[in-house]
Amino acid sequence: MMKIFIKLSLVFVLLFIFSCSGKVNVKPSGEFNVEKSFEKANKQIDDKEFEEARANLIEIKNRDLSRKYAPLAQLRIADSYVKEGDPDLAVAEYRKFAEMYPDHRQAAYAQYQIAMIYYNQIESPERGYGGAARAAAEFEKLRKDFPRNPYKDLIDIRIEKCRNTMAEYEFLVGDFYMKKGSYSAAIGRFESLLKKFPDYKKQDSVLLNLGLSYKKTGQKEQSESSLKLLIEKYPGSPLSSAAKKELSSLRKDATP
Repeated sequence: MMKIFIKLSLVFVLLFIFSCSGKVNVKPSGEFNVEKSFEKANKQIDDKEFEEARANLIEIKNRDLSRKYAPLAQLRIADSYVKEGDPDLAVAEYRKFAEMYPDHRQAAYAQYQIAMIYYNQIESPERGYGGAARAAAEFEKLRKDFPRNPYKDLIDIRIEKCRNTMAEYEFLVGDFYMKKGSYSAAIGRFESLLKKFPDYKKQDSVLLNLGLSYKKTGQKEQSESSLKLLIEKYPGSPLSSAAKKELSSLRKDATP
């Protein structure tokens, strides 16, 4: 028993000596090649290994002493969610980047990506109103916060499409109410549309429907005003002749 005890003691002593001698080949915990790790993470994203890529990018954020790659790692985390098809998490990560690095040279890119995520949700007037409204707000924020952003030529086009989508939705809802016989609700939609979207391409249709809805509710003056405006602003519109007929009908009804 004594011999076993002595042998065990010698083993512990030897282990202690080797651990203190520095001869044991242990990789230093501080050794970390951030550039290679970033390249690896980018390749993983290209290969659709998203979880592995994000694990590497998080490590870069935590261990990048130069702070050169940490912001880029945060951006790539957001990008990875876009590629993976998770827009909500992508937006959250882009916003995190904007909060952490508001003055970074890629801050405009992050804001543009947020706007484009919502913009890409625009599928049709019936389903795209929410995405269009959010996208328009984010594009406006991009234009305000980053006046020298590299996307200036695209912003106006994108915002115009968003506004057209929103206006078209308002028109469809007003038209639905009108066909249903809910003329007061239709009037509210059409009046709101004209006020919020004065550049809507189907204003002649809005004015005609508004005139007809006012007529149905017995508001002849308002009906006449809408129909006259249609004729004056859009004399070449096919709807102008319909407006003239309705206007003539209103005047006949007003004749004692």
